[in-house]
Amino acid sequence: MADNQNTLKSSVTFTGKGLHTGVTTTMTVNPAPAGHGIVFRRTDLEGTPQVPALSDYVTDTSRGTTIENGAAKICTIEHIMSALWTLGIDNALIDIDGPEVPILDGSAKDYAAAVTEAGLETQNAERNYYTVREKQEFRFPDKNSSIVIYPDDTFSVSVHVDYDSKVVGNQYATFGEGEDYASQIAPCRTFVFLSEIEPLLAANLIKGGDLDNAIVVCENAVSDNEIERLSKVFGKKDVTVTNGYINNLQLRFNNEIARHKLLDVLGDLSLLGVRIRGRILATRPGHFINTETVKELKKLLKRDASRPSFVYNPNAEPIYDINRIRQTLPHRPPFLLVDRIFHIDKQSVAGIKNVTMNEPFFVGHFPEEPVMPGVLIIEAMAQCGGILALHGIEDPENYSTYFLKIDNVRFKNKVVPGDTLQFELKLTEPIRRGIVMMEAKAYVGGKLCTEASLMAQVAKNKG
Repeated sequence: MADNQNTLKSSVTFTGKGLHTGVTTTMTVNPAPAGHGIVFRRTDLEGTPQVPALSDYVTDTSRGTTIENGAAKICTIEHIMSALWTLGIDNALIDIDGPEVPILDGSAKDYAAAVTEAGLETQNAERNYYTVREKQEFRFPDKNSSIVIYPDDTFSVSVHVDYDSKVVGNQYATFGEGEDYASQIAPCRTFVFLSEIEPLLAANLIKGGDLDNAIVVCENAVSDNEIERLSKVFGKKDVTVTNGYINNLQLRFNNEIARHKLLDVLGDLSLLGVRIRGRILATRPGHFINTETVKELKKLLKRDASRPSFVYNPNAEPIYDINRIRQTLPHRPPFLLVDRIFHIDKQSVAGIKNVTMNEPFFVGHFPEEPVMPGVLIIEAMAQCGGILALHGIEDPENYSTYFLKIDNVRFKNKVVPGDTLQFELKLTEPIRRGIVMMEAKAYVGGKLCTEASLMAQVAKNKG
């Protein structure tokens, strides 16, 4: 089955103050159509302007991730984004009547619980993925931080934090597909070192921070005068420091700080706008590092959009060799234009044709500068797509596929003798009543040379 997009079955609403602004807001996460993405809408501003939750709109990463579009600005989006994206929500319209997402208890626990209770609505559109093909390293020496991404068939994140803290120590956390985000990652709260509080207050931040929505780490012994001052800062009379944490805080996990950093990474990675297939190792991550990595990934995503999705290994046994291709398709030389099929599933197919000077069309196209005719590249892609259409039929030799329509044809590079054409075709809709809709691409040496939208009819041969 295809991996389809999801939205919420029903809206969910949250009310609370923002961590940094201290402003109380009401936020409602609404279902949205397929392809919509996750978008915030400021209902308190004239015209209810919207801001897509994408890295293109990130304007600030000071102790949180802020997105902005014109007059609309939303701060500290990482926790709600982490919960929505990791729990499978691809499309949502988030109405908010103020500048900052509610911090609640400093974690994503309540967000995750509400999403789980509302449930997911599967939509009639496939998800988009960025598949990591080669190791990618993003290093930030000034922050002693890095994010390294390795190719993998699934998505996973590992986080290592080390703040030279005798209280926190070295902490590690991991999360992968199939693990329970709602119980293992979402409950982990944001944290701050006591030494950072004064600078943050001076920077006009953490106006909504208190001992109920943040873990406060205290490295050193605190005097009675300092305790009195902290009581005024936090508006509490019972401030104590025990075991390195203010108010003898009970951690929800021994590595809660690393798990919260992982929660943040998941939220910030969602700003890529597509899901990732890859294994991610983050060392001392932060919102700036996370979002800068996403911006670089977006550049790679644009680059890879014109590259093949499948890697052809000439040493591997083909799924369809030329004999099986001949058994499946009615075409024969010189009009059989597919040599091998090396990938096929219910949704896609990939094959190759080795182009040699012996091709009969090179006699006249063109004698002094041989170039493969574009119509034959289209025909070759269509033959490859015909194999996809007939793959699930018990007696494919009794059926043929016929062109009905060709749209959006683009020729980007020449195909000449010595080239190996790689074809990739993907169904854009399920096959119904024998009608096949496909997006087709042809590559040479990893570069896109031809693309088209194809429509065909599968029909039984007259006996």
